[in-house]
Amino acid sequence: MLPAASGYSRERFTKDLPIKLLTLLYGIVGCIFSMTYAYFNGTITTIEKRFKIPSKNTGIISVGNDISQTLVSAVLAYYAGKGHRPRWIGFGLLTIVFFCILTTAPHFLYGPGEDALALTSEFGGMPDENATMEAIEEQRSKTLCRLNGGGAECEVGEGNFAPQLLLFVAQFISGIGGSLYYTLGVSYMDDNTKKSKTPALLSLSYFLRMLGPAIGYALASFCLRLYIAPQMHPVINNKDPRWLGAWWLGWLVMGGLLSFSGVFLSMFPKELPRAVARRKVEENRRREKERLSVKSTEKERLTAELDQKTTAEAKASFQDMLKTFRRLITNKTYMCNTLSSIFYLVGYTPYWIFTPKYIEVQYRQSAATSSMVTGTVALAFSAVGVLLSGFIISRYKPRARYMAAWNVIVGFLTVAGILAYAFIGCPGNESSVIVNIHDSSLAGNTTTCNSACSCDYVRYSPVCGENNMTYISACHAGCKKLLVNSEGKKIFYDCSCIPSDDAGNSTSQFKRLTSFDLSNDEVSQNTSVHSQLEALANGQAMPGACPVNCWTQFVAFLAVMCCLKFVGASGRASNFLVSVRCVPEKDKTAAMGFGMTLCSMLAFIPSPIFFGWVFDRVCLVWGKTCTNKGNCWLYDPLSMRYTLNFTAAVFIAIGAIFDLGVWYYAKDLKIFDEDVKEVEMKIVQHEEEANNEKNTEI
Repeated sequence: MLPAASGYSRERFTKDLPIKLLTLLYGIVGCIFSMTYAYFNGTITTIEKRFKIPSKNTGIISVGNDISQTLVSAVLAYYAGKGHRPRWIGFGLLTIVFFCILTTAPHFLYGPGEDALALTSEFGGMPDENATMEAIEEQRSKTLCRLNGGGAECEVGEGNFAPQLLLFVAQFISGIGGSLYYTLGVSYMDDNTKKSKTPALLSLSYFLRMLGPAIGYALASFCLRLYIAPQMHPVINNKDPRWLGAWWLGWLVMGGLLSFSGVFLSMFPKELPRAVARRKVEENRRREKERLSVKSTEKERLTAELDQKTTAEAKASFQDMLKTFRRLITNKTYMCNTLSSIFYLVGYTPYWIFTPKYIEVQYRQSAATSSMVTGTVALAFSAVGVLLSGFIISRYKPRARYMAAWNVIVGFLTVAGILAYAFIGCPGNESSVIVNIHDSSLAGNTTTCNSACSCDYVRYSPVCGENNMTYISACHAGCKKLLVNSEGKKIFYDCSCIPSDDAGNSTSQFKRLTSFDLSNDEVSQNTSVHSQLEALANGQAMPGACPVNCWTQFVAFLAVMCCLKFVGASGRASNFLVSVRCVPEKDKTAAMGFGMTLCSMLAFIPSPIFFGWVFDRVCLVWGKTCTNKGNCWLYDPLSMRYTLNFTAAVFIAIGAIFDLGVWYYAKDLKIFDEDVKEVEMKIVQHEEEANNEKNTEI
């Protein structure tokens, strides 16, 4: 008995090996592919700073792949779905490799940029304690208040359009590969798997794919900790808002991994053994049906029912494609499910693309920390949610209505969580920045404190006043003088917008300049004692934003995010199963491509642009160039939190309403293939009865 059982186990394992290998490889490729999107989102703020790109333009760049998916998804899914699907997937992965190469190209064509080079010791930048008089004087001319109009001048050549065009073209190309990977890969897997095992294998591939964002954000965090020019020595650290990380480095790694794994995936056959066996059984069944002489009304009814499920696909043609799309549009369950997905995607878009930026703005975390947290902690809960839900569905095989009802619950729980986001803010962060540069009331003055300082083209370089308030720059704080004190630290003084604190109530980390410090300064020695005392009577500031502790609020936000990731991910498998089971078998691949086209057209394309515009609307400080507006340096945290989260909650609530429609129309929907097996068994019974009657007559 044991050898026989062992042989059976080996035979079964060998038989299932191709689909297991496919699931593993498909998941690994999806993991790497997902890394690219997460990596782009994790480095987006650095790209904006490097190339002076507003968030609205970044949103336009990010929809490049969705535009191409809108144009080609439905047609490619229809025609490629009738061809050699693994080879088409391999071709799609090659286009994604090209996307990685194009995305990193702007760095090699345009370099790290003047702003980044100026902050390295090789190009004249130096730490405060090593600063020379010439360097200090040069910084004075660019950052301090100049009453004679000799302030910083605009810089020509900033905000170049060509890098933005390259990034958009790269995203456009990636959409072609993405549509081939998603539509063909899942349908190929479903066709070659038992329907009862599809949820588990699908969830396993989803689980592997969802590790991609975690690894992608971790890779972004690692690369952003390196300076944009790794061979140089920056004079600032990665906590400084002017820090630019090596955003381009990760694209080389991901491109190499995709080119290697794509070759293996394309080597799979057009059909795996299970699909071949299914097709042969169906052909034999049709031939046997024609051969049988006994005709039973019940048998004909059952055979017709089965044939509806196993009808041979028509040859690809333009007319058949139009008929296929017409069937999909008139399918109420399919359209409600697709519209639900569209509104969910619109609502989730800002959290997929802008979560690192949101964390940076709301909770004062660095770009590297934001990417790491978003990718590892939160997405780990998503992966567990997908994996667990898939195995539960495979184990208990719930009816379609139960799965649709769970999706409704998921939708409203998500709305509640996003509304909770709106009330998790950091009060210290929202009240510690002086933004209105001409508001003299903030400093207690009766006249404007910096209106004559010529600060329009001064770069964003925050300073912390002795009143523990952050100012956009020393110029905006009305600071007219700069000195390196006895400890080697830069101190801005004679700041007309900062109230003086002669009583010694300044924050513990701030040490005011004294007349003794001025006596050792070469520039100050040329001024009268009276002028020195007047300068010291005004406010003082240090480089860098004032420290704000938002850790408690950040942890609360992270806890809610993890819960939402887990709950939202638990509805993925059920949503997919409803979408592919509510259409005829022959329309499955086309349904996925058509759904991707609608989602790209109505969700993926407009939503990043829309939410990019929302981010720009709450911008407080824009970088300026000679020709146009640059990137946003400072956002209003309160307005961002309310506007973004309330808007997203409305879209997701509408999606939950369409899920109610899915629940209503899915009452007769069959998810698993046990019903087909029952029909087959009844047909066999009728055939056996007919044969027995024949033998009796003989």
